[in-house]
Amino acid sequence: MEILKGANLALAFLLELCLLVAFGYWGFVTGDALWLKLLLGIGLPVLVAVVWGLFMAPKAARRLSRPWHEVAEVALFGLGALALFAAEQPTLAIFFAVVFAINFVLRLVWK
Repeated sequence: MEILKGANLALAFLLELCLLVAFGYWGFVTGDALWLKLLLGIGLPVLVAVVWGLFMAPKAARRLSRPWHEVAEVALFGLGALALFAAEQPTLAIFFAVVFAINFVLRLVWK
């Protein structure tokens, strides 16, 4: 069971990286001008990474307490899935959301 828990935590980290990629992809395909594509495609993932590092990371100094941490996590990953959907990647958005949901529920169950 410990191997499965460790694999699920590794998947959680991979999903966090995918979240940044989802926001970056959305930013690059959304902007009309090059400067806007760069701003959204690079700036939004950096902003999300900073927010994650300050409030969501396991060793964050200002980590959100339960249940706010879970609410913020679901909101961020939901926005990531919506970003993929808005970037005309509905299959990828659904896959991302389903994998996150399974991972999230397992982490809650396994604490």
